[in-house]
Amino acid sequence: MLLTGFLFLPVTVAAGFGAPPAEGEALWLVGLFLASIGLPFFALSASAPLLQAWFARSGHARSADPYFLYRASNAGSFIALLAYPLLVEPLLGLDAQARLWSLGYAVLTCAVLACGLRLSNRSPAASTADGGSTDYPSAGRRLAWIGLSAVPSGLLVATTAHISTDVAAIPLIWVVPLALYLASFILAFRPSRPERAWLGSVLSVLQIAGTAVAFGAMFIGHTSFLFDLGVTLGLLLVNALIAHGSVYALRPSAARLTEFYLCTSLGGVIGGIFAALVAPVIFSGVHEYPLLLAAALLCRPAIVSGTFRAVAGGAARTIVIVVCAVLAAMLATIAGGPSFGKGTLLISLLLCFATTWRSSIRFALMGSAVGAVAVLFQLTASTDAGQYRSFFGLHRLQTTPDGRYRVLAHGTTIHGAMRLREDDGTPSIGRPVPATYYAPGGPLSNVFEISRRVNGATPVVSVVGLGAGSLACYARAGETWSFYEIDPVVIRFARDAKLFRFLSECAPEAQTVQGDARLTLADRIGQARILIIDAFSSDAIPVHLLTSEALAVYLAHLDQHGLLAFHISNRHFDLRQVLARLAAERELTLLARMESSQGKDVQIERTKSSVVLMTRDPATIREAQDLGWSVVAPDMSRRPWSDDYANALEAMRDRWRAPLPATP
Repeated sequence: MLLTGFLFLPVTVAAGFGAPPAEGEALWLVGLFLASIGLPFFALSASAPLLQAWFARSGHARSADPYFLYRASNAGSFIALLAYPLLVEPLLGLDAQARLWSLGYAVLTCAVLACGLRLSNRSPAASTADGGSTDYPSAGRRLAWIGLSAVPSGLLVATTAHISTDVAAIPLIWVVPLALYLASFILAFRPSRPERAWLGSVLSVLQIAGTAVAFGAMFIGHTSFLFDLGVTLGLLLVNALIAHGSVYALRPSAARLTEFYLCTSLGGVIGGIFAALVAPVIFSGVHEYPLLLAAALLCRPAIVSGTFRAVAGGAARTIVIVVCAVLAAMLATIAGGPSFGKGTLLISLLLCFATTWRSSIRFALMGSAVGAVAVLFQLTASTDAGQYRSFFGLHRLQTTPDGRYRVLAHGTTIHGAMRLREDDGTPSIGRPVPATYYAPGGPLSNVFEISRRVNGATPVVSVVGLGAGSLACYARAGETWSFYEIDPVVIRFARDAKLFRFLSECAPEAQTVQGDARLTLADRIGQARILIIDAFSSDAIPVHLLTSEALAVYLAHLDQHGLLAFHISNRHFDLRQVLARLAAERELTLLARMESSQGKDVQIERTKSSVVLMTRDPATIREAQDLGWSVVAPDMSRRPWSDDYANALEAMRDRWRAPLPATP
């Protein structure tokens, strides 16, 4: 299997897949990954249980219990996880990484072969571990291995989605939950000792308290960023430790080791598929997170080792209690309104949750029931709040408290707002005025003003990133506008005149092209007078839109008087030097207009923003400077970003050194 993997080396993207489809992107990506790296990674994954099984037959003093090697395996994964974004990616291009990875794969293959040869030459006396074990796992035990592995695997994905969607959009945040997940294996896969007996009680208390706080926060709806982040990450580690500890406690003898790892791997696959592929389709919000928190309570040792009669009895009592709490909440809603009913339900369930602590089984079942109710409550709330989910993230349609604006938010970032009512409360009618970053007088409105002053009429305008369609209201008669948008949900919102009237009122003939702009723009050469790249959100930057190869696509799309603009307002990255270095490669000048930050006092009507322009036309440079734009001198010591190399940490350091306006 390892030797067959060499057919896929060096690692590269499989040919023949073409552009991603408009729907079913997730399955398309899975197929692409399988065709590109599936077999080598399968062989790598299979080598871990293979080597442990061989070690069990080696006659070594510790061969009777080889599971400690799984700790070493995850320790290596933990170190590599931290090393990649901090060391490997900033120092090596993708081509060099692929060659180094292929070399490592060859070394591993030789090492596995050496281990196999040594085992085949062992003395007969060393084969005592080869004898079959009488420990034949039951179907229930196998299901326990699968279930106990599925929950933390799904919770890892759900935690990452919850943080990036509901807590804060932070670059590289996915590293932290994955590191905690790997650390749980390192800590859990070790023999228990009497002096560590207190640790299980501590984990139980932390799980109880953390889950109660998390469920309470879901009902309340508003908590501080640091508090929510700490609870979320802490719960992931505690729940993973409890579940993986229970898996380890149920491990079979070494003779059944590979079957054990097959079941735990299957559980990991099931949990990952549920959270990453199924949940985004069936839930409008990240509702899999509380659901998996509830399931994690069932991974407690008392539940795993409990008898069927005890678990069934606890389940029956829990159902009765929850039904009574819901009925009480319904009566409270009738008597005092929705808020009173919501509070009654919250207090009733949390009290029931707290009073079952004497029985581990009833406590876990009650906690799971509270989590299920929390999910139902979130489902209702998300429907009322206009919450929609796609492969590319969570979208919220919200109305400001004063009722004056409808806002489109993606995760924690605003992507457009339209006035619904005037200051006197009358409905807003007629041609809408762009708001937030797109408001008149802002840097993006300057782009059109500069181009029209220098070159006159603007025949063709292209915009990458649709949002609510705000920029369409800078269109004039006779102009041809095209928007390039990857997310079908965003297109549906912007095209719905009942939600946003920018397109319908200002540019009804504008074309909307769905797909990745890097690919769709390449088919349209030399036509646009203005090209605006407005596809950078605060949680991440699409690096493939910021490379030398991408710049070549943009320049080929523009006519001889074309003006290229990038909207780079961002919480975490300063992209000025990245783009200035790329501009210098093409002998272009980069100009920037960076508005000062408003801090937390964000105004919907006008949001401070940061935009850069690329041009080589002296008249355009002078006109931009007259409007307050400044030339950005490139740092020629930096390596320009390309499809082979990018350094996101470099852009983060620039942001820390020279703070930019914060996005809302």
